[in-house]
Amino acid sequence: MKQLLAAFLLATFSLLAQAQNRGLPDFTELVEKQGPAVVNISTTQTTRSSGRSGQPLPFDENDPMNEFFRRFIPRQPGMPGLPGAPRDFESRSLGSGFVVSADGYILTNAHVVDAADEILVRLTDKRELKARVIGTDKRTDVALIKIEATGLPTVRLGDPGTLKVGEWVVAIGSPFGFDNSVTAGIVSAKGRSLPQENYVPFIQTDAAVNPGNSGGPLFNLKGEVVGMNSQIYSRSGGFMGISFAIPIDVAMEVQAQLRASGKVSRGRIGIVIQEVNKDLADSFGLSKAQGAAVNAVEKGGPAEKAGIEPGDVILKFDGKTIVNSSDLPRIVGSTRPGSRVMIQVWRKGSSRDLPVVVGEITEEKVAARSNRGARPVERTANRLGLVVSELTAEQKRELKVNGGLLIEDVRSNAVRADLRPGDVILALISRGESTEIKSAEQFNRLLAQFDKAANVTLLVRRGEMQTFVTIKGLTERRE
Repeated sequence: MKQLLAAFLLATFSLLAQAQNRGLPDFTELVEKQGPAVVNISTTQTTRSSGRSGQPLPFDENDPMNEFFRRFIPRQPGMPGLPGAPRDFESRSLGSGFVVSADGYILTNAHVVDAADEILVRLTDKRELKARVIGTDKRTDVALIKIEATGLPTVRLGDPGTLKVGEWVVAIGSPFGFDNSVTAGIVSAKGRSLPQENYVPFIQTDAAVNPGNSGGPLFNLKGEVVGMNSQIYSRSGGFMGISFAIPIDVAMEVQAQLRASGKVSRGRIGIVIQEVNKDLADSFGLSKAQGAAVNAVEKGGPAEKAGIEPGDVILKFDGKTIVNSSDLPRIVGSTRPGSRVMIQVWRKGSSRDLPVVVGEITEEKVAARSNRGARPVERTANRLGLVVSELTAEQKRELKVNGGLLIEDVRSNAVRADLRPGDVILALISRGESTEIKSAEQFNRLLAQFDKAANVTLLVRRGEMQTFVTIKGLTERRE
């Protein structure tokens, strides 16, 4: 009996010890093995001032905080400098990187080496070597640089797809110039989309990341790199508990193209998309909110040639399910230009497959906008609480549309739907059916068919973009 009790107590203490160890991981072995592959990167950029006077920054030019100010605060001409005396001055910034091949290839952020005249890499053995840029990709903020060295320690690469929210991760870098600083945290979220960052499903962590950490690796507990630290959310310029890392598979895919050709080639199909929320899903007749709603199709682009229309909802691209609209740019962008793939779209209550030949991103296209000379048709508000007028022939030509109504005033329940004066109503969508709007009379006739509890979705042109707007509930009568 005593032996059984002793065995039970021993097993209990063993389990408690294991639980304690799982809750408080030991990072020492990871840092010892992987730390030597992490490097400090310092850059120098020489700028000629205009000669106009300006106020100097409140800290020395060599201060690591220059990275933050260089990236987020525009530098004024002639700062610092003497009035009327043009001069050259150097701005310096700091970042991090990690060695991905023993012959000197290093990954870092594009913003770390952007416009740099000189790049200096400092290794953990105190060697300092000049680096040259192999290529940068600003869309993903990934850069590949090269130093002349051999036999360098390299990182081991992991699979970000296996990361779980709540899992421990470790960041190593040079915050504020302090080489090989180690911080730890957990994965806070996966697949984060950030404004103007359409090609990266960011890993969000609460590992402390500060200016100078940019470009450094994010490790899992196996000592494998799962991401590259890139951005922080901050109101002060310092760490506030929200950091974002580029998944390493995305970074390595970019670096492979940079190493091969010095640039990145991305696919495009020429559409403007929007997230499908529950209201839009109901309007389109979808059983659940998923996919990417097509707001506009570029004339002559790959999507138009494939038969994709505004009002379609893209559910799959090349066999990959589009859960959120942000999934589509990443999948299309990673598709080789010239590839022929199938797109599954939802249109008028049913799905269909359309073949498309993927194009290549070459330049950003900007649509024209003009609201001059609108011809008023009615001054009272309709059932949606909108005062509208028909477009002139000139406006239709400039907007490249066949019809539409200009919103002149917004009243009643339309205010809640984020409709604005200057918006142009192009179509009305209900129960999966999309009707192009030709006139105010037709528009009001369509609205009269709905009861007061109905939800109506509009395809709206706003400036250079198109968007779907849902209005919940109609008024009983015109105001």
